[in-house]
Amino acid sequence: MDFCSITSGSSGNCIYVGSDCTGILVDAGISGKRIEAGLNSIDRKTSEMQGILITHEHSDHIKGLGVLARRYQIPIYATEGTIEAIKRCSSLGKIEDSLFCRINPDETFTIDDLDIEPFSISHDAAEPVAYRVNHQDKSIGIITDLGVYTDYTIRHLKELDGVLLEANHDIHMLEAGSYPYYLKRRILGNRGHLSNENAGRLLCELLHDKMKTVILGHLSKENNYEALAYEAVCAEVTMGDNPYKAADFPIHVAKRDEISALMTL
Repeated sequence: MDFCSITSGSSGNCIYVGSDCTGILVDAGISGKRIEAGLNSIDRKTSEMQGILITHEHSDHIKGLGVLARRYQIPIYATEGTIEAIKRCSSLGKIEDSLFCRINPDETFTIDDLDIEPFSISHDAAEPVAYRVNHQDKSIGIITDLGVYTDYTIRHLKELDGVLLEANHDIHMLEAGSYPYYLKRRILGNRGHLSNENAGRLLCELLHDKMKTVILGHLSKENNYEALAYEAVCAEVTMGDNPYKAADFPIHVAKRDEISALMTL
């Protein structure tokens, strides 16, 4: 199973996951043209995608959805609440009802040879979810846009081979920055985003001997930067209550405007 970040950050998110015969996208928060270019750069075609999994309806996760769905008739998988919210986004244009596939948190569904487990996350959206994608004995977790994590979150992410995990902001940069007070409260709240430190603490709960790759994603453009996110998460892992050090695992940071290397598990 392969996966990579086509783009990940507060300005747009799109992740590719695939097996030898199946390809899917998680979110489509950049232009269709950029998604196509990203897929082409790893020798994949948009027309071959068999589904787009939507985490929630915020624009940095659905901006290119209308174009892709109409052009290639790709099924869209999302919760009922998210679908209704998408339909209210006039900027996407008309999307045929027949393309929407309703899913429920904690109910596994299948796209060809991929088994997909959606699970609820705490974010200020209609009915947001994260995804675990399983193929044979390999599993990948894609989890961003959550203010807090719980034992429920950890249960869904145990024994992964790879994970893309939100490390959205540095708390001190956010608090000292130019954002208005209400926005700072929103980001720091229980339905906001994970800080670098909390991303590291969650990662400590997920690490095990067979974890093959970690990608830190959804970095804020204004309140974080790659080296800071990497160092903060690594410090939490190395100093945390777990038997590992950060150097024991390949940890990468997804680029905001560039496709990451294709990770093969």
